[in-house]
Amino acid sequence: RSALPPSPPRNPQREATMQNLKNVKLPNAGIISAAVQTAVYGSVATYGLYNSLFNVEGGHRAIVYNRVVGIKEKVYSEGTHLMFPWFERPITYDVRARAHQVTSNSGSRDLQMVNISIRVLTRPSVDKLPEIYRNLGTDFNERVLPSIIHETLKSVVAQYNASQLITQREQVSIAIRTLLTQRAAHFNMVLDDVSITALTFGKEYTAAIEAKQVAQQEAERAKFIVEKAVQDKRSAVIKAEGEAQSAKLIGEAIANNPAFITLRRIEAAREIATTMATSNNRVMLNADSLLLNLSDIGSGASNSVSTVKK
Repeated sequence: RSALPPSPPRNPQREATMQNLKNVKLPNAGIISAAVQTAVYGSVATYGLYNSLFNVEGGHRAIVYNRVVGIKEKVYSEGTHLMFPWFERPITYDVRARAHQVTSNSGSRDLQMVNISIRVLTRPSVDKLPEIYRNLGTDFNERVLPSIIHETLKSVVAQYNASQLITQREQVSIAIRTLLTQRAAHFNMVLDDVSITALTFGKEYTAAIEAKQVAQQEAERAKFIVEKAVQDKRSAVIKAEGEAQSAKLIGEAIANNPAFITLRRIEAAREIATTMATSNNRVMLNADSLLLNLSDIGSGASNSVSTVKK
């Protein structure tokens, strides 16, 4: 006979642990079920409350899409609003005015190519947001503005000559704004401002304008020279007539009164003496050449007076 294997030694500590596990009392199954239900319901309630609120920031408006009825007609203003989770979702629009810069190459009435740039401030019509979303979506600016602006610019520029686009710029801007506002209204868009920022022409037309300006300046210069010559001629005639009249009067004065020559000699001598007196130089000249021989003048004057008396 084979001998039986020896039995393992007993472990009192292990046996005590197993006995304690057998003595543990598990909670009631009803309590566990209630706790699980509470946790589930609480999570669902938290999820529903979190997703049933949406905020509309300042300068924005919102519309709501419902999975059952589609887009609602109500427009939500700024603040916090309620909705049904999963069944509804908000769609937010920025209703503040935004600037758009557009450049167009158009032809004028006299067949000149014009590069014109305008800046427009646009915003969506708040009351028409549901219709805008149905027809254009959220990127309505990119879909509508480039086409209507280009068409409007070409239509207005074709009504003016190239020179009128410069001289009547304000009228051109008003015409563009009026027509563009009408076109944008069909798409429920509001234009707050339209302004022309740049207006340039082709190289050929620019060169022609410069040549015309140069020709006009040369013509004005030639006209000025002619007018100056005419004025100089008139001045010379008037001066000659004055000198002739002066000579005539002097001749009559001498014929009527020989002492007139003596008076003029005295005035000339006075001017020469004043000039020499105020000069810093010392000059010794003959009195006859300076008309300072007043003694001869006096005797000549007395003879002239005696002659007149006879």
